[in-house]
Amino acid sequence: MSPEEFIPALYIFALAAFLGYLVLTRVPPLLHTPLMSATNAISGISLVGSIVAAGAQHNTVGTWLGFIAVTCATINVVGGFWITERMLKFFKSKEEMKQKPEEKN
Repeated sequence: MSPEEFIPALYIFALAAFLGYLVLTRVPPLLHTPLMSATNAISGISLVGSIVAAGAQHNTVGTWLGFIAVTCATINVVGGFWITERMLKFFKSKEEMKQKPEEKN
């Protein structure tokens, strides 16, 4: 990757990271869990994009950055579903929690 291509890409990455930080720090704590569960689809899209970036094999640096992106996006998706499952347990009654899965029919 030439410096003419690398500098604008680095600039866009830095702006996206800064903007993401600003958006997430201004979300009230009560909205973090619903926001995380709602953005799992976006994380899934970024996972697909990072897989494409990792498999493009333009150069070694791009492949490693794609691998890191795949790892981070996977952690984000799995964590989002895990937190959503925990959040939904708060809305179940104690009787529903005591029942076995096969008895819920």
